Amino acid sequence: MVFGIQKLIQDHLVERRIRRTRLVTKDGRCNIEFGNVKYGNHFAFLVDFWTTFVEFRWRFVLFFFITSFTLSWLIFSLLWFWIAWNNGDLKWQNPSNDHTPCVWNVVGLTTAFLFSLETQTTIGYGVRAITPHCPVAVALIIIQTLIGALIHCFICGVIVSKISLPKKRAKTIAFSEMAVICPKKDFLCLIIRVANLRKTLMIGSQIYGKLLRTTVKPDGETIIMDQVNIEFMMDAGKDNLFFVCPLTLYHVIDKASPFFDMAEDTFHKQEFELVVFLDGTAETTSSACQVRTSFIPQEIMWGYNFLPIISRSKEGKYRVDFSNFSKVEAVTTAHCAYCFHNIVGHHLPSINGIDNGGFGVIGILE
Repeated sequence: MVFGIQKLIQDHLVERRIRRTRLVTKDGRCNIEFGNVKYGNHFAFLVDFWTTFVEFRWRFVLFFFITSFTLSWLIFSLLWFWIAWNNGDLKWQNPSNDHTPCVWNVVGLTTAFLFSLETQTTIGYGVRAITPHCPVAVALIIIQTLIGALIHCFICGVIVSKISLPKKRAKTIAFSEMAVICPKKDFLCLIIRVANLRKTLMIGSQIYGKLLRTTVKPDGETIIMDQVNIEFMMDAGKDNLFFVCPLTLYHVIDKASPFFDMAEDTFHKQEFELVVFLDGTAETTSSACQVRTSFIPQEIMWGYNFLPIISRSKEGKYRVDFSNFSKVEAVTTAHCAYCFHNIVGHHLPSINGIDNGGFGVIGILE
């Protein structure tokens, strides 16, 4: 039991270290922080206040929603109280019977607050109403109505924008947890899977990748985050994907590929991060959407291939079996890309590889 607890702790620490070192998390968030930013640059967020508010977390949006209305009601209630006090309408001022107030039934701070709330929310219970006796009160009710309408429009716009953010659509785009390397049509390929969990399409979908790694130039300069383009494609091409069912996309490992010099036994010792992007337009909302994920060497399995997930029923309908979405099987694969292109004969990889609990590995039975 002690060894089991130690293994759980070690696995947790390894997972935390991997999560901390990767630039893009599996769900697409960027793991980066900015330091030593000049204070003057913070004013740029105030200038672009709309984007700032839309990017606020929901807890802050709700706090601003409650605060903006409550403060506006309170501030205008103080102004209505001042108008009533200046006109002698308050109860403790003992107005005469023939006295004409600026606002009927505003005789204290509480009733002034209720009139402010009723005015700005256009409730109008009919108990409190303005009179034409005070021009200042007429001007104030116009100002409060306009300001209340602006607050309503702004808050509603922020909430609608947050609800309809393209990143919410990205939650229904799923990448495979792992990538695989295996032969495909006489080429050694790195293969990933992506699925659209909605029946509505992503229009004009394009997928591409960036390999991030630290490189040292011949002159000694070290580039911490060197980016190399990684092209993914399908049998029908790489542009305008027909994203109606899960797609299997592959990158050909040829001499131009940065994976060409890597081999199976040293692959998991490499230090790089493969970031995959999928760009498209949501068919329902016509909003542009980008989905991101990343793969580190420990998440790329050499010598395995994905199981098929698309079949056809007896009724002639196409069926997608998502239970096999992340399942693989061992296949005959060359030890390295150079061996694949220059040496005849492939071999099965060792089954004693990295244990991945979230992966269902199926052996080939003869």
